[in-house]
This record gives sequence, C-alpha cells and structure tokens, in this order.
Amino acid sequence: MPKKRSLVDDLIILPWWFNLALAAVVYAFLKFWLPTIEFHSPVFRGFATAIPNMAGIFASVLVFAAVMSAFHSWRKGDLLNKQTSIRSVRKLPWKDFEFLVGEAYRRQGYNVQEDIGAGPDGGVDLTLTKGGGKYLVQCKNWKTKSVGVPVVRELFGVVTAENASGGIIVCSGGFTRDAVEFARGKSIELVGGAELIRLIGDVQKSPKIKPVVKETACPVCRSPMVMRTARRGKSAGKSFWGCSKYPKCRGTMSV
Repeated sequence: MPKKRSLVDDLIILPWWFNLALAAVVYAFLKFWLPTIEFHSPVFRGFATAIPNMAGIFASVLVFAAVMSAFHSWRKGDLLNKQTSIRSVRKLPWKDFEFLVGEAYRRQGYNVQEDIGAGPDGGVDLTLTKGGGKYLVQCKNWKTKSVGVPVVRELFGVVTAENASGGIIVCSGGFTRDAVEFARGKSIELVGGAELIRLIGDVQKSPKIKPVVKETACPVCRSPMVMRTARRGKSAGKSFWGCSKYPKCRGTMSV
C-alpha cells in the first residue's frame, strides 16, 4: 500500500534553490514583517509575538530541505552516469530505477515530477511535461517476466481519465505480444531494456554504458549479438538477439 506523502517529501523534490529562497522569505516574514501587523485578537497578538523567535527554526527546516534536495539531485545524476550495462540497471532497487528513468527524461528537456511516496506498484511513477504536453510514466524493473497487457491497459485508462498527451511504460526487459498489440495505435509508448540502454547512453555526460550484447557470436558472421525487441509479426514485443552488423547481416538467436 503506498505510503502517505509528507511535507518533507514534497519539499525534497522541489529544486534546492527554491527551498533556499523560500527559507529566506519565511525568515524575513516571521522575523520582521509579522511583528508589524496589528491584531485585535489577543490570541493572534500572542502568536505574532511568539512566532518571530521561532523564525530561525522554520527557516532551518527549509534550509535542510534545500540541502537534501541538492543531494537528491546529485545522486540521481550520479546514478545515471555510472550505469554501465543492462545488468547494472536490473540490479537497481525499484525506487532507484524510477529515479534513473526520471533523470534520463529530465536530461532530454522534460520537467519531471516524481511520486516519491508511491510503492513499487503504486500506479503512475513519473509525470513528464514538455511543450504543453503531459505524459504519465510507469516504471517496471522486472527481472524475470515481460510486462503484460494488464499493465498497458491500466496506464491507458489513467491517461484517458486525466486527459494526458500520452503514457510511457519503461522496463528493463521486454513486453508480451498482447501488450504490444494493445498499445499499437494508442498514445502509449513501450520502452524495453534495449531502448532504455540507448536512452541512457544518449544522455550520460561521459557515455560508458554498453549496448545489450550477447557474448555468443552471431551464427552467420560471428559478430557480437545485440538484444532487440520485435516490433511486428508473431513475435512482436518479445526480445531476441540480433546481429550487431544488421542490416548487413540478419542473423538472430532466441533469448
């Protein structure tokens, strides 16, 4: 069951500079402006007299939130920059996987809102906005199974209900054929493991992540194999090993 969000949760996901500026405003208001207001009620007069002495405490909470926000931002950037392969991505805890995905889209120019209070299956994990468009993202770092049609159908329902521009499901593996068929022609984008690795590589400051490559050589030309996701046909949505020399070589192997 998703835990309830706290005020601290909301403050931490705000930019650090916003929290710092807010701390200065709150301190100035409580310390200098509030005492100048004339209240008729004895209760409010007492409040206005006592609160200025606590201005530093309120400001300190916001400064702490600013520090945590700055650390949170740095950690997400470091998390993305240090990924080296699909294996390192799949080892991430579910929440770090969401942070990784969010940071990748943030570097693509999206404004990213994180739901840091949600559980591993708490619905929409990220909300992206860019150019007037709103996109809902669900992250699935499943290591042993493909994402099925129920997940895609659920997100499509939320996208429709919220009148969003589209939805994105990001996973570290693949999607079932039924999931791909259901998403076809709808405002739902399916991002599998191979596509995610390419996305990370495109936005890493010093690209070092390796494509999804199979150690076994291509059965046709003996070149390295790369994991891909079938987009059409009976195997649509399923992952397979394809020759890294494609389209010159069309050698394939099942996963």
